[in-house]
Amino acid sequence: MAFEVAKALQAPLDVLVVRKLGVPFQSELAFGAIGEGGVRVLNDAIVREAHLSGAEMAAVEAKQRAELARRSERFRGGHDPIPLAGRTAVIVDDGVATGATAKASCQVARAQGASRVVLAVPIGGRDVFAKFSGYADEVVCLHTPEYFFAVGQGYRNFTQTSDDEVVTLLDRARNGSRGPLADADSADPPLRDEEVRVSAGSVSVAGHLTIPENPLGVVLFAHGSGSSRHSPRNRYVADVLNGAGLATLLFDLLTPEEERNRANVFDIELLARRLVAATGWLARQPDTAALPVGYFGASTGAGAALVAATDPRVNVAAVVSRGGRPDLAGPFLARVYAPTLLIVGGNDDVVLELNRQARAAIPGTCKLTVVPGATHLFEEPGTLEKVAMLARDWFVDHLSPAAVTTNPV
Repeated sequence: MAFEVAKALQAPLDVLVVRKLGVPFQSELAFGAIGEGGVRVLNDAIVREAHLSGAEMAAVEAKQRAELARRSERFRGGHDPIPLAGRTAVIVDDGVATGATAKASCQVARAQGASRVVLAVPIGGRDVFAKFSGYADEVVCLHTPEYFFAVGQGYRNFTQTSDDEVVTLLDRARNGSRGPLADADSADPPLRDEEVRVSAGSVSVAGHLTIPENPLGVVLFAHGSGSSRHSPRNRYVADVLNGAGLATLLFDLLTPEEERNRANVFDIELLARRLVAATGWLARQPDTAALPVGYFGASTGAGAALVAATDPRVNVAAVVSRGGRPDLAGPFLARVYAPTLLIVGGNDDVVLELNRQARAAIPGTCKLTVVPGATHLFEEPGTLEKVAMLARDWFVDHLSPAAVTTNPV
């Protein structure tokens, strides 16, 4: 991204090497960041909430200082940093969540003498401008969604840039070559990425189907009460699954007319029947007919997913529940044999206890994973990203051909 910005501005390109300091038991959540020249930024609120000791923080920092030194040498390859004294530094980042690494980058630029610091990011929370007061002279942020949960929600493909690619781009910028990378890996566009009408029994509901090239399987999303196929949390998780080679179908469990009757929102067996019908619809689509099936349920949708997984008309290879209400599946829990992952926030006390009881009631493979510091909606920085990675790994493991052939039917 910074390479393209530098090319457009006809400006020199360099790297400010910083490292996130991740909470020991939840490395995706940053309690701070470090940068070259001894720069260190801490998020005091997260330090308090995570109850981190000085020894724990020092251990994380020591490890990341070593990695920072390694990467500085790797990226620069013996070249001196571009002098910043008296110049404007435009710092480009992939987005701002906690902002720790971006703040560290701003401080590094200041320490190197930059007279003006501009932070440019494609996505961030609505507090991004206030958050960098005192760090950057100007903040450019293209997208500040009302519901912001993670940087990745603004990307179709959020795969990590490799060290080799960074080195190649820096070398090309130094040598004055600004054209596109001839050998750069580019993600294949989805085979299908479109709005669809899903035949679900006696009704037709709206959905969004995404199928990457050579998909491993297909995951149907069952949203919670008061939500829809447009759920930003489910869309973010779906994007992560797409990046791992999984097709996804996000669809409305109810028609607009049905949603007006609040009783339907909590009619778990009705929602489960819709999920089964949508699974049958996918089985009739040429691109998905032969794919193993997984269910991802959120809140009340998790109860519907577990009930649907027991239906003999479908063969469900795996189920993932996010902040779910598996208790709503009632007696159906005793018939769940599809490998099931229950993900619950550590601060979602009532739902956590309900999931513990559900784990004990499910006879098949069932794992309960607690995301520390997360509440019911996983709104805390880094927590939704953790959910997405857990779901990705569970589905990839259980929807692979070898796993599907050994799962009980």
